[in-house]
Amino acid sequence: MSYKVETTRFMSGLERVSQVRSQLAHHLANLVSTLKQSEVNSQSQSGKLGLEREIADLDKYSQTLQKGVFRLLVLGDMKRGKSTFLNALIGERLLPSDVNPCTAILTLLRYGAEKKVTVYFNDGKAPEEVDFKVFKQRYTIDPSEAKELERQKKLAFPDVDYAVVEYPLPLLEKGIEIVDSPGLNDTEARNELSLGYVNNCHAILFVLRATQPCTLGERRYLENYIKGRGLSVFFLVNAWDQVRESLIDPEDEEELAEAEEKLHRVFQANLAEYCQVEGFDLYEERVFLLSSLDALRRRIKNPDASLEGTGFPEFMGALGAFLTKERAISEFRQARTLAKQTERHVRESIERRIPLLEKDVEELKTRIQSVEPEFTKLTEIREQFKAEILATRDRKAKAIADSFRTYVLALGNTFETDFLRYQPELRFMDFLSKGKREAFEKALTEAFSQYINDKLSAWSLSAEQEMNAAFTQLSKSALQYGASYTKVTDKITEKLTGQKVQPLLGTTPEDNAPAWAKWAAGLFSLARGNIAGVAMAGAGFDWKNIVLNFITVFGISSIIASFTGIVLGPLYLALLGMGVGLLQADGARKELVKAARKELVKYLPQVAQEQWQPIYDAIAECFDTYEREVTERLNDDINARKAELDNLMQQKNSQEISRTAECDRFKRFAAEVSAETEQVETLYQGFLAANA
Repeated sequence: MSYKVETTRFMSGLERVSQVRSQLAHHLANLVSTLKQSEVNSQSQSGKLGLEREIADLDKYSQTLQKGVFRLLVLGDMKRGKSTFLNALIGERLLPSDVNPCTAILTLLRYGAEKKVTVYFNDGKAPEEVDFKVFKQRYTIDPSEAKELERQKKLAFPDVDYAVVEYPLPLLEKGIEIVDSPGLNDTEARNELSLGYVNNCHAILFVLRATQPCTLGERRYLENYIKGRGLSVFFLVNAWDQVRESLIDPEDEEELAEAEEKLHRVFQANLAEYCQVEGFDLYEERVFLLSSLDALRRRIKNPDASLEGTGFPEFMGALGAFLTKERAISEFRQARTLAKQTERHVRESIERRIPLLEKDVEELKTRIQSVEPEFTKLTEIREQFKAEILATRDRKAKAIADSFRTYVLALGNTFETDFLRYQPELRFMDFLSKGKREAFEKALTEAFSQYINDKLSAWSLSAEQEMNAAFTQLSKSALQYGASYTKVTDKITEKLTGQKVQPLLGTTPEDNAPAWAKWAAGLFSLARGNIAGVAMAGAGFDWKNIVLNFITVFGISSIIASFTGIVLGPLYLALLGMGVGLLQADGARKELVKAARKELVKYLPQVAQEQWQPIYDAIAECFDTYEREVTERLNDDINARKAELDNLMQQKNSQEISRTAECDRFKRFAAEVSAETEQVETLYQGFLAANA
């Protein structure tokens, strides 16, 4: 499928999403007000219905929708034209791009009525608001300086967490936030920064350059941090118009066609595997050839200018379809789920309450006592699910920590083969010069750092897959326990009211699942990511970022520090005795790898032992977080059902309750809830139809 849309249509699509999002938030807020008022009224009549959890969830998600944005993360190495691309996307020369500066800190671009920059620090210092020009000057650095910092394994501004740039731009006003990241490299500090936010964005825009197709560093980054992670990535091959300029004869159309075809093959060979989504090949919808400078020039002259021929209409069409169809529909579906489950809870609560209004205190007490065995069954279901979660925790935490230990201990078995592609160029004469020897030592350290990073990243992907499988199974279990739970709660209703509960027609097991089970199964989430570290998550909590950040938990710097200097000391003397010549240099390379392996193998058991417990604890915490939330939601539901009956009993003991007045009030209450839920359903279905 091919999408193509100009800027104005892209903006109108975002505007439509923003409007629906706001309307849904409004109706959820109305539901909150309706539920709160009913509970206030019930308190002085027949007693509260126990709707606290519904009120809290609806209120939280209403606020989430009201603040909702689409966050785009821009990744790319230095000199790829990221700033030019962003300026063209925004339609204004907002970011510096004339002297090849490098973005040195994570920067979030969002809408603001006035231009404002706020820098947030990670050392406890209060945020600082700075002038726009000062920000550009202070927090961008020259590429050569960036490379030097990379070699030193340092960040340019280690005390800075991130910056927020507010700007009154139409694109940002329509609900787009853009995260501009520092250039890619393989330093531990940068990896820690990258992995902390890569999973908190709706889509990643990975910027490459046509005249530098898929460098080793870019391929390594894609392999380590993108492949197999389930991330939505758009690849933007920038400066495509410069392909012509690089030709010997720019006017030779045949030569141009040949050069472009060759580049097409190169990019497809390198990027195709990252465009596979659930067995579908999305290469044509994920890779775009852009001429950002041309697009920027046109938009500066005329914000509504046609961008035909720059690649932007195709890219913006695909991005718009992704955001307004896939992401927005998923977001709106959760609003619908919350509204419908609230309506169901209200209906069931009223159906239980009304038949009990005519019962005297003794009859009511007898009926409440009759359902005590069912409440015991509810707590048993809670304990059974809790036990399964904790058993899964213990099993997976040990299995994944053990897999790390086994993986690390086995590195020595293949090191001599694996390290060949990382080993720096070795010239025998370099060892006769101290300066060159130091340069080689630094290159060797960087090579080893890359090797370790790649190996640990490969392992972390397998760990993430293990976690995915575990939570997929727990999701299935949640629905199974939920089905058992619903049978018990239906039995409670039948015993209390004397009426058999009739299942709703046209509903699925997921529809009939209690709210806690829907949350546990990942059918809705109340969380939303932000740059401060609160992440989006499929089941309402952030286990993925913990897994992705394993690589920073490992203490790579300590491994590398221990390795540095170990090899070159004893190896230096061995190399001096080998003589000069090509064969000797080849032998020196082999000796280097052998010596490196010997020292590495000595250190591996220590690494495996030291890191076993931190990995175990990190995995266990993921499941503990899940278990705490599931248990809390289950307790809330059980306690609400008990409180619902206790409240009625207290009111009957204290006053005469008018059954007619209460029935009328509940009828109005149910109608108000149904009306708001119907509005949510209409908005959701209308949005689906408009985007079909």
